[in-house]
Amino acid sequence: MEAGIYLASTDEKTGIQALEPKHETRPMIEGKPALREFEYIRHGTQALIASFVVATGKIIAPKIGPTRREEDFAEHIEAVIASDPEAGWIFIVDQLNTHKSETLVKMVAQHCGLETELGEKGKSGILQSMPSRAEFLSDESHRIRFVYTPKHTSWLNQIEIWFSILVRKLLRRGEFSSTEALKARLEAFIEYFNKTMARAFKWTYKGRPLQA
Repeated sequence: MEAGIYLASTDEKTGIQALEPKHETRPMIEGKPALREFEYIRHGTQALIASFVVATGKIIAPKIGPTRREEDFAEHIEAVIASDPEAGWIFIVDQLNTHKSETLVKMVAQHCGLETELGEKGKSGILQSMPSRAEFLSDESHRIRFVYTPKHTSWLNQIEIWFSILVRKLLRRGEFSSTEALKARLEAFIEYFNKTMARAFKWTYKGRPLQA
């Protein structure tokens, strides 16, 4: 956070499976590794919408549920803003259509106190198309705005680094008896991460020019 403005890296991780081994894992004993069942019972999936605060490394207002519709994304953004409603917010997002939605435009306009005529989706004004909505949402004069990464550049968004931590620490070998159990474990991990592991990432990637 700098000068009352938060920079948040935001995205969805969809299709997180609640997998339970068909048979109990045999624990490791001296001289032998743990024996893990390769067949799983599938209990459904959950979607996680999360924002990574670049300055602190904390995950803020995570939303976990069965869907990731435009309403779900807008609700997550609204919850993030509610954590400091008077501050400025810049969200780094990709080009997904839910990141340029009618719901999001209306929510941003309301929170920024903008009385601009928004028009009608598919017909006129700001709401007419995804490009027109994206232009409004990325307006630098707004207290709440979005920065869209180019296509095929997910590595530019730091939330992807955090998602890889989530996979390694929890999901890769996790066992979940239901979607409810999966959701509870995700929430517990995020709380633990924020208390003990959260830190700003040190950006080390250096782009290399393409050779002809």
